[in-house]
Amino acid sequence: MHTVDRTEISIRVLALLEKRFGDAARSLAPDADLSDALPGFDSLVALEYVTAVEGEFGFEVDFVGDDVRYWFSTLARTTEYVRERVEDQAA
Repeated sequence: MHTVDRTEISIRVLALLEKRFGDAARSLAPDADLSDALPGFDSLVALEYVTAVEGEFGFEVDFVGDDVRYWFSTLARTTEYVRERVEDQAA
């Protein structure tokens, strides 16, 4: 079974946030709520964040089947979501 490095995923997801939020994202705790920790992280930006993650990792998020508000609310949850999706694709 193919395993995916959580650290690498986290670094890539964080890089997406850093492009948008700069220094505020660099000091982001993995379990910090993005809407609280990042100024301007509203529903439109959250949608852009999901789209950026899709593009970075080459999959589509299931907005109906997945709890997007939960999985994309913190860096740690997003990392876990991506890890599972990437492993599913590799299986």
